[in-house]
Amino acid sequence: MQDTMPLKDMETYTGRNDPPKDFDEFWDNNIKKLSTTYKYQLVPQDFNLPMVNCFELTFEGTNGASIYAKCIFPKSDSTVPVVFNFHGYMGQSSDWSALLQFPAAGLGIVAMDTRGQSGKSTDSKVFRGNTVKGQVIRGSIEGKDNLFFKDVYLDVYQLVEIISEQSFVDENKLYSYGGSQGGALSLVAAALNSKITSTVAIYPFLSDFKRILELGDQSEPYDEFFRYFKFSDPFHRTEQEILNTLSYIDIKNMAHRIKGNVKLITGLEDNVCFPSTQFAIYNRLNCQKEHLIMPEYGHEDMHVHVDDYVMNWLSGSTINIRTQMH
Repeated sequence: MQDTMPLKDMETYTGRNDPPKDFDEFWDNNIKKLSTTYKYQLVPQDFNLPMVNCFELTFEGTNGASIYAKCIFPKSDSTVPVVFNFHGYMGQSSDWSALLQFPAAGLGIVAMDTRGQSGKSTDSKVFRGNTVKGQVIRGSIEGKDNLFFKDVYLDVYQLVEIISEQSFVDENKLYSYGGSQGGALSLVAAALNSKITSTVAIYPFLSDFKRILELGDQSEPYDEFFRYFKFSDPFHRTEQEILNTLSYIDIKNMAHRIKGNVKLITGLEDNVCFPSTQFAIYNRLNCQKEHLIMPEYGHEDMHVHVDDYVMNWLSGSTINIRTQMH
């Protein structure tokens, strides 16, 4: 099923609901509650690679979680720019070899495993490994302070803070990048931490929950949302309460906080993160921005030059790598 909203209407669409009045206060207060003395370990890894330094980062997240990230930095006599890369829902960060394209372009890369998904980050000291599915709505019945993704967003904030304080990092050149859930978290990084100056978000997840309900259960990532109502509230008596709570993690509601520049990529055939929910994010951005539309693409790998464009944007290069190879 395609998005039912005409493209012309999407171009001005800002979502079904506005942010709660205390939205900014909620997030500012949660950030203030974090300790400024971060408990972390940055452990060197010897892969016998002469041009890069590799590390495994672990740090203490909220609610007893242990957060893991792969870190690769080009060896340099000066500080280096860094890209924070986030993976899709239920996944894990890319392997070391796939991440090496970033230092080859002069960029450090930090790839975080989202807690409770398929990587090495733990959901809490009780749960290890994959505790998906159900994370989108986890805690919504108990209220905004108990939302699972609230803690994920705070993990993202702490990650940026920890890396930015490293002596070999240029804290004035910090970027975020990802697709789907990774696109959402790349926008969260910029919304919660003003140190992020550039963001590339591909078909971002977790936006405009009311619109998702209207469009129906079309894909696995949002299936848990609909299963809640089907099995726990078939008459939707708690719908407004649940939507009010989820509004605190709704990415479109984060958009106004972003100060750096944003490039957002949308496939018009996307039936996982419907285009209208992505336009709702873009149309709420008040920063320097660009929306790139791919009419033939859905929620799928975008290999055709997109990887090259992203690398060029983040590295400041104007070279089309793929063209140079042919």
